Amino acid sequence: MAEAMQHRDPRALLRSAGLRVTSQRVAVLEELAAHPHSTADAVAARVRAALGSVSKQAVYDVLWALDAAGLVRRIEPAGSPAVFETRAGDNHHHLVCRSCGVIADIDCAVQAAPCLSPPDHLGFVVDEAEIIFWGLCPTCRITRETNDATLERKHG
Repeated sequence: MAEAMQHRDPRALLRSAGLRVTSQRVAVLEELAAHPHSTADAVAARVRAALGSVSKQAVYDVLWALDAAGLVRRIEPAGSPAVFETRAGDNHHHLVCRSCGVIADIDCAVQAAPCLSPPDHLGFVVDEAEIIFWGLCPTCRITRETNDATLERKHG
């Protein structure tokens, strides 16, 4: 369902969520579909470029409404600004590069949602698990290895 949501017409998505179809909402959904894991500021800049005069606050308001309606997902990697994506409702997880900050989606690897069940639910009914894996992306890993090898040759 979530993958289908990513590729559906933004107008149909808005209507199915009971939201009014506006040019700003359509533009935000289109920008997030084209550029997942974007910050609100990046979305605002691209929407302004596409539509002209749109306030940053208007884009923030659209993002919050889309998140509340379940059409976008907001994630907040530690030490980074919140990012938004149109892949919502499927309990997928993320890989984040510690060096450059690039974010990649990964599917739930074990069991059905939630992927991990705490040993003691403390009375909670768990319906989602949010997991962020941290490491180095291939580009940053190669750069680091190259830099380490260069330093080793200089000081070795």
